Amino acid sequence: MDQNRIEALRNTSVPPAHHLIDGTPCAASDGGVMPVISPLDGKQLTTMAKGTRQDADRAVAAARQAFDNGIWSGLAPAARKTVQLEWAALIEENALELAVLGVRNNGTEIGMALKAEPMSAAATIRYYAEAIDKLNGEIAPTAPGTLGLVHREPVGVVGAIVPWNFPLMIGAWKLGPALAAGCTVVLKPAETASLTLLRIAELALDAGLPPGVLNVVTGEGGTVGAAIAESMDVDVLAFTGSGGTGRKLLGAAARSNFKRVYLELGGKSPNIVFADTPDLDEAVKVTANGIFRNAGQVCIAGSRLLVERSIHDAFVEKLAAFTEGMKVGDPLDPVTASGAINSLPQLERNLAFVEDARASGATIVTGGARVLQETGGYYMAPTIVTGIAPKDAIAREEVFGPVLAVLPFDSEEEAVRLANDSEYGLAAAVWTADLSRAHRMVRAVRAGVVHVNTYGGSDLTVPLGGVKQSGNGHDKSLHAFDKFLDLKTAWIKL
Repeated sequence: MDQNRIEALRNTSVPPAHHLIDGTPCAASDGGVMPVISPLDGKQLTTMAKGTRQDADRAVAAARQAFDNGIWSGLAPAARKTVQLEWAALIEENALELAVLGVRNNGTEIGMALKAEPMSAAATIRYYAEAIDKLNGEIAPTAPGTLGLVHREPVGVVGAIVPWNFPLMIGAWKLGPALAAGCTVVLKPAETASLTLLRIAELALDAGLPPGVLNVVTGEGGTVGAAIAESMDVDVLAFTGSGGTGRKLLGAAARSNFKRVYLELGGKSPNIVFADTPDLDEAVKVTANGIFRNAGQVCIAGSRLLVERSIHDAFVEKLAAFTEGMKVGDPLDPVTASGAINSLPQLERNLAFVEDARASGATIVTGGARVLQETGGYYMAPTIVTGIAPKDAIAREEVFGPVLAVLPFDSEEEAVRLANDSEYGLAAAVWTADLSRAHRMVRAVRAGVVHVNTYGGSDLTVPLGGVKQSGNGHDKSLHAFDKFLDLKTAWIKL
């Protein structure tokens, strides 16, 4: 990693950001702008367009026209593939610029940002580009005299609303399959992480994506997101974010055209460590990284640690020692292990969870406070909390910060009960040397992803989706196409 180049990019001025509608950068219809505050130092980085309902409606109209005229959906899959492969190449060519811009915008550590943002986005777009001309229709096993054909067709206009923690990675999980399928898209980035998504949308045009196929409208969710969700011309909503917003999107779909809504709504993922874990030191390291990298701002973060009681105290002691050795600070410093909290309101929310737990008698083993306040940035020490009950808010609600809630258990049955005692079901992990137990736990724990003797690290070949209030539908893998392709039957009498 070229640290000199990183430092040069850190000090590069960022021009005001505009919408991208029908292939053209444009200001908000009323001229409104929003400040873009960097979590690294609390200073204004630039401004961006504060979208209006009219802006969102214009973007939807552009996407509708581009879909209906077939400028993209009417291309052969191999032709769409060519454009998306070029797009992926351009993202890779600009990866360091994109990563640094993203870090300045949302606070992720540069080492993680480079791999998890532009490089991941490029890989995702390439994966779906390579897949689209390999998806076939079907010939049904009908009786003689009839022919049943099953066609796969793009659903139409997709409204994609993505969060601030990994905007490029999660954005690409929507854009890659949606565009490869032939859909057109109106993308609404998060208010605090829009800059890199606008940049890759510009690169898509450079790669040959026709105007109107991908439109980006920035601004507040209650205005821009609501307009997209309520539009009669949007056929599918793909969203990653909070449960509260997810419920609003479902309501908007019901009030408008019953558009399909696919939701990934986060989690309170249990990381379960049994006494027979084959390598406790490895479990400590992976557990710490599974909650404290990106300052805990990860959808699948292992934010609930369940430890067998016989090793609970020793494991927590090792974990605290490892955690205290993690460098918190400037995300553009390559040795930083835990970067900035995305915004001041999010930092204050994280700290409030810790203070509520402290007031209820919990023990703050390490961390629990804001740090580096003199920088003006939003930093929090990685925090481990013990002495809590399963009913406590810190053990049940998604904090979305560097806060780990620890609970002991005495048996496999109790571990399953505690793991499943949650409204969420996105991810989980099990640490054990017992192969039979591992398989039992994979079956018993209600989550979309269950890791065994690791945490995180899955790739595009497998789906990511949740159960219960963690949502529905799947990102990643070929199953992601299911959201963006309709099945049409042709029933032919011969």
